[in-house]
Amino acid sequence: MTRGEVRRRLALQWWRLLGLALAPLFLANLLFGAAPAWLSVLQMPLFIAALASLFVSLPLFRAYKHALIATGQALDSEAEPAAWQQLIHCRRRALQAAGLPAWVGALAVFSGLHAVPLTLLALASLVLFYLYRIPAQLA
Repeated sequence: MTRGEVRRRLALQWWRLLGLALAPLFLANLLFGAAPAWLSVLQMPLFIAALASLFVSLPLFRAYKHALIATGQALDSEAEPAAWQQLIHCRRRALQAAGLPAWVGALAVFSGLHAVPLTLLALASLVLFYLYRIPAQLA
């Protein structure tokens, strides 16, 4: 597999996982956002839990960063395919964790959480996803 094919595959994976992270939040808000909130007492705890889930990304970002550096050093060597596989694995795990704020936000829709905090949680996931873009230096 060539470097360009790997980059295309990683770009498609990024978009797919971004959609999987944000779609539940938007669909839950669209379908159930106007429903009466039975669990309104959980609004603040769920928002705090969603913000705390941002910290799950810290060790995963460190592992991604090290895999990215190792891939950059392994370019044009025999270790390049293994380095790309390690990068793909670390990045997939990190992207799944980056979706946690939006996923917890989707649960918070059922507690009646308002649009502004939901938007902030979606933006938090989006910013985390942006951190995991493959830099142009690996082209």
